[in-house]
Amino acid sequence: MYGVAPGASWFMGDKSNTSISSGLGTVIYTTNKQLILTAKTNVFLEGDSWNLMGDWRYFITSQPTYGLGTGPNSNKLVGTGIEWDDDQFSAKIDNGQMMEFNFLRFHETVLKRYQDSRLFLGMGYHLDIHSDIKDNLLDIEADPPVFTSHYLYQTAKGFSLNNYTTSGVSFNILFDSRDNAINPYSGRYAFLNLRVNPEFLGSDQSSSLLWAEYRDYIHFDQERPRHLLGFWTYGWFVTSGDVPYLDLPAVGWDQFGTSGRAYTQGRLRGEDLWYGETEYRFPLQKNKETLGGVLFINATTASNRLNNINLLQHVDVGYGAGLRIMINKKSRTNLTLDYAWGKYGARGFYLGLNEKF
Repeated sequence: MYGVAPGASWFMGDKSNTSISSGLGTVIYTTNKQLILTAKTNVFLEGDSWNLMGDWRYFITSQPTYGLGTGPNSNKLVGTGIEWDDDQFSAKIDNGQMMEFNFLRFHETVLKRYQDSRLFLGMGYHLDIHSDIKDNLLDIEADPPVFTSHYLYQTAKGFSLNNYTTSGVSFNILFDSRDNAINPYSGRYAFLNLRVNPEFLGSDQSSSLLWAEYRDYIHFDQERPRHLLGFWTYGWFVTSGDVPYLDLPAVGWDQFGTSGRAYTQGRLRGEDLWYGETEYRFPLQKNKETLGGVLFINATTASNRLNNINLLQHVDVGYGAGLRIMINKKSRTNLTLDYAWGKYGARGFYLGLNEKF
């Protein structure tokens, strides 16, 4: 990978009554001819009168998919082959199904603070366009034919195999009492987002999705607020209609892409998804805050409605440890280095800025 991944933090008003704003970006080119451009922002205007959340992306990329749902049967539909005609079976697929695609995302949410509370209300616009999709393992003409998870889902739901668009507006409720949005020591965070994607706004089919999220922090030592236990959970559900395959709820596709350490982005996907994570954070120095460590464990469960895999029927777990280097003590910006392990041989190293949640 070659490129830059800048991060910034700043105040849009008086520090005494305005929360810290942050932005993260990437401009990356890889030896697999991938181009990754992102800009992700969380901005508080003066006096926290408004909160603006942005997630802009453009990818020319390739990524494997593993079917829908969690657990050993998540890829059952193609892992055992399917009967597509009387006594005619497709070839089975036992591993990742590599896909190539271009991806454009424009998500922007604007929330207004309610009086002097920490409650914010607002609306957003969300656009996701997948184009030039190449499903590399798909081979309908082979004997036996090779049907992929993407092909079977898209065909069953009446979506295109090559291009699709999801476009809609959202209605949002946010409660945010965190003392620092990029590295919280205290406070709570709760966010509810209902996204409606009508055809008249450009969606291939009308649908709706619900995102419900909660974060909390419990201290072990009030004199060392960095010594804490953090909790993060979210649910992401298709609540009406149908959504194209690559737009379905999937681990690692949250705004800042921090969920599911141990698993590649999109490794766990389904029409319904629940994610939970606990992280133990602790200082590594007696009187300084430069170095810290973390231990974490996460769990994901996803459904596959076409294959009768229900939410909570199977749970896939990831766990790991990491190092924190505070590179800006005023904003509490951390350089994060983590290594994680999961099921099915999943593991990975993660380098980033700011805390995961």
